[in-house]
Amino acid sequence: MNAVPAAVASAVVFVWLGMVLAISFLETPLKFRAPGVDIPLGLGIGRIVFRALNRIEIALALVTLAAIVAGQPTGLAAALAAVVLAVLAVQLIAVRPRLNRRTDRVLAGMPSPRSTTHLYYIGLEATKVLTLAALGISLLVEL
Repeated sequence: MNAVPAAVASAVVFVWLGMVLAISFLETPLKFRAPGVDIPLGLGIGRIVFRALNRIEIALALVTLAAIVAGQPTGLAAALAAVVLAVLAVQLIAVRPRLNRRTDRVLAGMPSPRSTTHLYYIGLEATKVLTLAALGISLLVEL
């Protein structure tokens, strides 16, 4: 892969990785441990934070994709990029809407039984983190 696009893509991928780690695996679980933060308040904050994160992720994904395509990627970089984009698409199209509907019910004070949807989201986040790390490393190797 060409050096400049690989460097740009690598930098963007590691910024993206850092954001996902900080929000999904640090901020989200900790906010529910803060004094005075109940489930509805935490869900309201989470909705705002994840909406912003997902918008930024879309922008970072587009920049990553453009840099990788422009740089004539190796098969590994292309495959890892495809996996990351697919995971993000599944999260945004299939999982987030279900989580949003459940959040709407909780915020409206309606009964909302426990859901396994969060577990799917967490699994997809873990997959995304591992794939972003592998993609970033593969891009660095190509420099």
